[in-house]
Amino acid sequence: MFSLSPQIVDPFRSGVTAALLLSTAAAMLVPLRAQAQEQAAASGGSVMALDQITVAGRGSGVNLLAPTPYTAAPTGLNLATPNRSGSRLDLSSLETPASIEIISGQKIRERGQETVQEAITQNATGITTLGAPGNGFGSYTSRGFAGVNSVMQLYDGTRLYVGAGTITYPFDTWNVDRIEVLRGPASVLYGDGAIGGIINVVPKKPTLVPVNAARAALGSDGIKRLAFDSGGPIGESLFYRLNVSGNQADGWLRQNGGFSNLAISGALLFQATPDLAFTLSHDYGYQEPLRYFGTPLIGGRIDPGTRFNNYTVDDSRIIFRDNWTQLKTEWTPSADVTLRNTAYRLTSNRRWRNAETYAFVPATGLIRRSDYVEIFHDQEQIGNRLDATVQGSLFGFRDEFVVGFDVNHIDFLHTNNSPYGGVSTVDPYVFLPGNFLRVNGTSPGYATTSDQYSLFAEDRLIVTDQLSLIAGVRYDAPTVRREDLRNPANSFTKDFSAVSYRFGAVFNPTPDTSLYASYATAVDPVNSLITLSLAQKDFELSTGEQVEVGYKQVFWGGRGEFTLAGYRIRKDNLLTVDPQRPTVAIQVGSQSSHGVEAFVSLGLWEDWRIEGNLALLHAQYDDFQQAVGGVAVNFAGKQPINVPERVANLWLSWAFAPRWEARVGVQFVGETYSDFANTVRRPSYEVVNASLDYRVTETSRFSVRVYNLLDRVYPVTGGSTYWLLGRPRSVEVAYTTAF
Repeated sequence: MFSLSPQIVDPFRSGVTAALLLSTAAAMLVPLRAQAQEQAAASGGSVMALDQITVAGRGSGVNLLAPTPYTAAPTGLNLATPNRSGSRLDLSSLETPASIEIISGQKIRERGQETVQEAITQNATGITTLGAPGNGFGSYTSRGFAGVNSVMQLYDGTRLYVGAGTITYPFDTWNVDRIEVLRGPASVLYGDGAIGGIINVVPKKPTLVPVNAARAALGSDGIKRLAFDSGGPIGESLFYRLNVSGNQADGWLRQNGGFSNLAISGALLFQATPDLAFTLSHDYGYQEPLRYFGTPLIGGRIDPGTRFNNYTVDDSRIIFRDNWTQLKTEWTPSADVTLRNTAYRLTSNRRWRNAETYAFVPATGLIRRSDYVEIFHDQEQIGNRLDATVQGSLFGFRDEFVVGFDVNHIDFLHTNNSPYGGVSTVDPYVFLPGNFLRVNGTSPGYATTSDQYSLFAEDRLIVTDQLSLIAGVRYDAPTVRREDLRNPANSFTKDFSAVSYRFGAVFNPTPDTSLYASYATAVDPVNSLITLSLAQKDFELSTGEQVEVGYKQVFWGGRGEFTLAGYRIRKDNLLTVDPQRPTVAIQVGSQSSHGVEAFVSLGLWEDWRIEGNLALLHAQYDDFQQAVGGVAVNFAGKQPINVPERVANLWLSWAFAPRWEARVGVQFVGETYSDFANTVRRPSYEVVNASLDYRVTETSRFSVRVYNLLDRVYPVTGGSTYWLLGRPRSVEVAYTTAF
């Protein structure tokens, strides 16, 4: 039987009032919904097929539930689908001078990708994960740049500012309508922290047609999953969507290997008039993730006898709670003018208590455990984003223009037991985990308040039916105030400002073909902006620029899609050390990358489809000095830490018999380094996943999934003395139905 642990149930009861109200409202409205479903059937409507996805195009006004001209397929990049991740003008990828991918939720779920991390790294071109418990499993690399301060994450177009290097939501894919990925600088759209790109997870929306879906799954390592999806009309002008997903596992580790989570996503849409719509949504996430900080290296490798050991303490704890509330308003006062406003409140509460650093000591043959860390994050962000889009003419040419602003207020409290003392040793093979060593007391360390406002504009000039010119600009002005709660003399206030811009041209020789070129600038913080330390307060934002050219095409009557992009990015003002004073940090460093990326999706025959992507790049430090033994050493020419230069994914699906379909996917990640000198190497790896689906009825399917089919031992990320290993071979069976 599937059951939620007490650790989940208690915070669920006490901390998710809004989510519970949405759930209760949905339950109370079931009779009305059933009546609406009967009315829809009587009028020729039907129950939505499993995971059907519709995306409204430009020109449809704000009637979000009107019949739409495009139905997104669960394959390919959806190059013709409008999106707001690459442009605020609702352009499709074929119309945008940048590398955009749209990964449909249906494809994600059919491939058995239960986490957002899996969905991104196993589908998106050139994106790899650095996910670990300390960063909330939300850290990625893209185009030679790594971490939460260079690859930004959004949820439904809204950004949660990164606090102390951590992002913890979203994590579950059940409620995902699609994931939009923009590779390359995106500061002109979203501000600082996006030189490598952005990842925008878009949840399912209220629907015109009634829909019900459910899924249950069991698997090895004690995996249990339950999920439910419901949506449709409540009356003539009110529509809803509710998704609930819960997961539990005993885990693949011998000690402390379990995890559990709960995700609730609800939305109500009120279509006040054909031209005015309001959407109120609330999303809640609760996680007790795997308390695993890595496996120590013995002789520079993983000893088979330690593969399944977890070296954290018995009373370790990790808890993440996230709440996202948004109110969206869309109004089209005329056919050529659209106003959009999003007001939001985001909160995140995180708790860690672990022994987090492990190293093998050859002299004793024991594992040395250190960094007994207890940290709490309490973060709240309140903001509003407004933009207006106008379609008209400029210099006699058709023109689309958007202008807007974004304001935020962020409060962040960091409670900790710094300086994180405590050391213990255990036998590598047979040991008792022991308990947390409380050497230092835990108390509030510092609090920050940040205020940010941005002004942005974007324009698309349609010179001919085939040629468009696109330009954008953004001005950001954040202010950070940090109060040191233990030493008030170290408190400070810091003002920043930055201007980012982009120019591009798109040539469409045919409606299904696109050639483009663009130049874009970006800014990144030297660390998480809202939690800057005293030592970093005098540094400015790092700056970057990119030149990109590319080709995109839909061919074979929509059965095939192809993209090819080449780029060069340079980032300046990295923190480095003064060659004459190695203990002093200065901001003069730089790094760069250049590469090519390709994606192809082919429906070879009626029953076969192949999808693959490949990213090849060369990334290096151009000017980067660090202190080694009290001496400044320049690491120019070295590959940046944690950045692979070869990444590829390949998926093959075969509907080999009526109602049957098999899939196999291969993920490849090239070698990386854990140190500036490139002496500590993590090997490349490939992971094979496979699944078999049987369509029981037209709206239900039974699935068998095998993860890490070849049972490879591979490092997802890690340091110089330990690796975080990917999960071993595991099997799940799932039943999904729509009704």
